[in-house]
Amino acid sequence: MGKAEEAKALFLQGYNCAQSVFGAFASELGLEPETAFRLASGFGGGMGRMRNVCGAVSGMFLAAGLARGYSEPGTHEKKTETYAMIQQLAAEFEARNGSIVCKTLLGLERPEGTPQAEARTAEYYRKRPCAELVAQAAEILEAYLAENP
Repeated sequence: MGKAEEAKALFLQGYNCAQSVFGAFASELGLEPETAFRLASGFGGGMGRMRNVCGAVSGMFLAAGLARGYSEPGTHEKKTETYAMIQQLAAEFEARNGSIVCKTLLGLERPEGTPQAEARTAEYYRKRPCAELVAQAAEILEAYLAENP
């Protein structure tokens, strides 16, 4: 199973967008799935359901940072490389979807104004593009990592 399918399957199990993408890469990046799910839990719904940066994009960035990010504060060259990677990943997602902002991707004029998560029903999955966005984010990152070892 590729990362796109794995991320989509996680989303359909009930994980949020960020958890689904980050969780799909967790094991190969040395994290226990539970740790990955907890780390990414606040990024769903466009960061705590505020509908800002899409959770799938945030999960992609978390996994990219763990895979290829920097860890020492004085490494300006590595920081620049990391930011370039993130910008490239964001640009690819935006090129495919028109935005990296949850509110825009969902066609909302404004956030719902509540932290209350919606129940995962058949109607929820029918009206939301999230399962496909999660798959795309994982696919984009998987391709990037393969092309940039």
